Amino acid sequence: MNTISITTPQNIEVEFELASLGDRIVGRIIDGILIAGYFFLWVAIIGFSNLTTGSYLHLLIILIILPILLYDLLCEMFLNGQSLGKRVMGFKVISLSGEQPSLSQYLIRWLFRLVDFSLSFSLIGVIMVAASEKKQRLGDYVAGTVLVKTRPRTAFTDTISTPPVPVDYTVTYPEVAHLKDADVQLIKEVITSVHRTGNTMLAVQAQQKIEQVLQIRSRHIEAIDFLHVLLADYNYLASEL
Repeated sequence: MNTISITTPQNIEVEFELASLGDRIVGRIIDGILIAGYFFLWVAIIGFSNLTTGSYLHLLIILIILPILLYDLLCEMFLNGQSLGKRVMGFKVISLSGEQPSLSQYLIRWLFRLVDFSLSFSLIGVIMVAASEKKQRLGDYVAGTVLVKTRPRTAFTDTISTPPVPVDYTVTYPEVAHLKDADVQLIKEVITSVHRTGNTMLAVQAQQKIEQVLQIRSRHIEAIDFLHVLLADYNYLASEL
């Protein structure tokens, strides 16, 4: 099982499971089927209509060709680093900083599809992913991105995503309301990494950073307990909105 450790801008090291070559191939096949379905749908529409003359022809070319050419770029930009095939297979594109890629990174990955797949008949892309340590194709390498699994390896993450909160729950750290969704997701990933690797220093580093950002002090002896309570507080406050 291939993993990658990424140090976030908050100086917290988080471990991600890399998407395998097989995952990427199957995801691409799914995307190819969807793209082919879109193309033949338009062929059928054209076949049963009278839209092949005059200005309609230019409009049809735009409606058919542009979405196919821009499919990967638009999907990754608006679906949080995923095409539909990636979503089905449970992996997405992230930057090597652990954050969502920028527009320029998405654009570089998309442009290098020409080299990775079109001009080389997918040979360069397949060889790069199979041989590189981080399972990167050339476009990933240049853009500074990597594909990681979004599905948890164990059921443990299900328990931290939406922990049950009793009706009479008392919030310990109300300041948690100032955190963003991305911050809370990072806390979840740190907890998962700690339980998987046993590296409690990850929790300590996360605690120190959160205390600094929220200007609070932990009331718990163990840093991992502090993170669990933060999640519970956040979920309770979010449910009250």
